Amino acid sequence: MTTHDAVTRLLDARRLQELLTNQAGRVIARYSFLNSEGNSSLSHLADISGDVPRRITRGDQSIGPAALSENGTIVFASKRKGEDGKDAESPSLWALPDSGEARRLAEHEGGFSRIEIKNETLIVEFPVHTWAADENDHQEFSSERSDAKVSGILHTGFPVRRWDHDLGPGRQTLAIAKLDEAATDFPEVTDEFSGPSGLDFHYLSLPSGRLVDWAVDDDARFVLVQLEKPIPGQLEASEIWRVSLDGEPELHRLTKPAADHGFGIEAISPDGTKALVSREQFWTPQTNLSIELMVLDVETAELTPVWPDADFWFSPIWVDDSTIVATADDHGRGSVFIGDLTDAQPRRLVGGIDQKYSFSGLALRGDTVVGTASAIDVAPMPISIDLTSGVISELANPATPLDEEGTLTEVEARAEDGTPIRAWLVLPEGEGPHPLVVFAHGGPWGSWNAWTYRWNPGPFAAAGYAVLLPDPAISTGYGQAMIDRGQQQLGGTPFTDIMTLTEAAGQRGDIDTEHIALAGGSYGGYMANWVAGHTGSTFKCIVTHASLWNTTSMGRTTDNASWDAAMREQSAQYSPHLYAADIEVPVLVIHGDKDYRVPIGQGQELWLDLLTQAKTPLDADGDTQHRFLYYPDEGHWILGRGNAEVWYRTVLAFLDTHVLGIEANRVRTLG
Repeated sequence: MTTHDAVTRLLDARRLQELLTNQAGRVIARYSFLNSEGNSSLSHLADISGDVPRRITRGDQSIGPAALSENGTIVFASKRKGEDGKDAESPSLWALPDSGEARRLAEHEGGFSRIEIKNETLIVEFPVHTWAADENDHQEFSSERSDAKVSGILHTGFPVRRWDHDLGPGRQTLAIAKLDEAATDFPEVTDEFSGPSGLDFHYLSLPSGRLVDWAVDDDARFVLVQLEKPIPGQLEASEIWRVSLDGEPELHRLTKPAADHGFGIEAISPDGTKALVSREQFWTPQTNLSIELMVLDVETAELTPVWPDADFWFSPIWVDDSTIVATADDHGRGSVFIGDLTDAQPRRLVGGIDQKYSFSGLALRGDTVVGTASAIDVAPMPISIDLTSGVISELANPATPLDEEGTLTEVEARAEDGTPIRAWLVLPEGEGPHPLVVFAHGGPWGSWNAWTYRWNPGPFAAAGYAVLLPDPAISTGYGQAMIDRGQQQLGGTPFTDIMTLTEAAGQRGDIDTEHIALAGGSYGGYMANWVAGHTGSTFKCIVTHASLWNTTSMGRTTDNASWDAAMREQSAQYSPHLYAADIEVPVLVIHGDKDYRVPIGQGQELWLDLLTQAKTPLDADGDTQHRFLYYPDEGHWILGRGNAEVWYRTVLAFLDTHVLGIEANRVRTLG
């Protein structure tokens, strides 16, 4: 397969996004596919309960958040054309029965951020005007702002933006409505409803703070909410509250905000007496990030560790009131674990080092769980897992099955401190020796253990490159000790681990050690910048995407309030910008203007330093071997179909030019 074909095949594929299920056995998949013009993606729903997927939503607008009730009704948000033939400004709320047409339930200026259905109660998260007490207020005040063409946002806290979008001008809140006849009876298809909502939404009175996460118990008696607020020493301290949904509103704080740790909500037990929460020990110059699974009594607020002898970071759900099933990264793969609350550690149900798959998105369905499985070389697919036997069954898949280009194998080595370290290696067709490109993963807490559409090795293997995917210090799935090895020296042990694994790969007869490059995004971009200033001409070129360059200015401009304090001491030694004058090889810089996690200023500082300080300066004609691929409308990730194709083709052309010595033309659509 040609490189062009490999990129097109990857980016045009239908993609599995998430699964919804209920105890009655219905399974709904959200998946995406290209629109009729082939230049952007649409998300829709398919019923995959049977042998073949059956698409159940229609239209030329994507389906937003959705929820599945126990009676089979799906409630979802989506824009639909109005009587004037134009798309609505905001998505409406729709109800789709087990069979039949969707019926419009409600409208809300600003749309719907998340939807849950519990015990015939609809719980939604949506943005509301700061002054609004109900939907009528919200509609009136929002229209007033829109008509006056006001764009200003007045903030009182941090952050003011997140990842790729602005926060505000209103607040995120929760509202509830009874579904009863509004969605469970479908006497006729109609777009008629009364008032600005149609449903009688009741806003919940929440404690002060920014709403981060929430969960509702199965009987819709209460909701747990995670809120963030500033306290001395921590701008984003979190706390969990129980908010009653029965009778008189009642607020009960279950965890207090702290400067050194916080709690995240995982799941509420079926009987509603307890909840699984994750206690996160924050990263500071004195402490390393760690995550501990705990059970929280929702009446007494007592906290008890779960599976204390297990050295994994878990994503759990409840099976019953005493049994938990959870996914975790596991040595470059994934596992699903099951166990009792009182167990010291759980039993591995599926996964482990004898296979290659990673698992995510578990949801209970009778005696099984459904979820998603993928591998470095296998695109995500829906599966079910028997909770007794661990037998995995594939479900009907609305996505395009993709098997990776090349052959997947592993590289193992011993780090400088004796720690066993490993990497995946994707080899192209042929005997070689093959040129090599090393991918540094982001995070920094992460692992190359699952399929990705953004840093996919396939197009590179199709172009003849071997791709090394190392898991160095700070990678997840190898125990807390692996995190501790590198947390306080981002350019130390993680860097030497990557170099050790690169050297180990180079000892293979099918790898050409004279023709190698390194690439990475986010923290992987930090690593790419660090490598550029510390390896001379070892790598023929460097590709750095959404990368950290000056960690001091990064800490003061990112949307992540913890970064500045965490890196304050490290920056004096481990900020890549300090070594700009040591960069000898061409660097491709890629950055999106809407990236608020690693702001565009990082790319701008890097670009200026490359042109003025690096050992590859402007030539006599004012030309440079460095390149800057800039996206005015993209964020931390390059999501647009055309932009993603340009990303792959530009990176591959840069590698061809500097690794293989093939003069490659710029992509024509770049202008």
